[in-house]
Amino acid sequence: MKLKQMLAAGLLGLSALAGASPFMELVDTHIHYSHDAWERTPPPEAIRLLRLAGLQKAFVSSSSDQGTQMLYAEAPDLIVPVLRPYRKRGEISTWFRDETVIPMLEDLLEKNTYAGIGEFHIYGDDANMPVIRRVVELAQQYHCFLHLHGDAEAVENVFKQDPNATILWAHSGFEGPAVVSQMLARFPNLKADLAFRNDHAFQGKVDAQWRELFLKYPDRIMVGTDTFAPERWHYIMDHADWTREWLKDLPESVAQKIGYQNGLDLAAWALNK
Repeated sequence: MKLKQMLAAGLLGLSALAGASPFMELVDTHIHYSHDAWERTPPPEAIRLLRLAGLQKAFVSSSSDQGTQMLYAEAPDLIVPVLRPYRKRGEISTWFRDETVIPMLEDLLEKNTYAGIGEFHIYGDDANMPVIRRVVELAQQYHCFLHLHGDAEAVENVFKQDPNATILWAHSGFEGPAVVSQMLARFPNLKADLAFRNDHAFQGKVDAQWRELFLKYPDRIMVGTDTFAPERWHYIMDHADWTREWLKDLPESVAQKIGYQNGLDLAAWALNK
């Protein structure tokens, strides 16, 4: 890591001397810091890795919320706290059937500051169950976005409940650019992250269909790493470097929006309560 840091610093210095474009800081909208992550990567080290990757902001959620709160206390200038409705790992397929999740969320939302609720997993008609309906109401009450990991049907169901909701669609639903474009056209308050995806770019070049999407909706796309497993914390820097490479293949104004401005705008919207 030290050698890589030295090389990165040297390359930045050379770029500055050559009059190249300045190093782009990024906003990563999809970071997790769950209990097994903080056991391996304590808060000071986690913050060091985020800053080393050149992040302006990191949207962080965790199972349990303790991880998010530890990072937010360590670096409130960097961390955008997002409330995940999971107490621990293994609740992905059960949380929306567990009515005790609601008082937990209500208590934490009352005590702490959050920009969003999620990332949570929900699919199809399950998005109409009482627990998720209450989550949608809480997002409206506390002016939070919903970080939704699910299919297009789940997104549609949430918007039926609250047409004014703001949804950040995790992984763009793992859908192709045509479907993502259709969904963005239908729902003005839908945004999409590119976390844990690499189909939109190869060797620094943006795929033609994804390019069309990026140029059509430059204000609605954001980047993210998704540290769903503890070891992925050490991939944050590599992912940031890779992201900067393919962003250079886009018009500068579009690259800036996708790379950081859209994330900054979403955080400002959510935290301006």
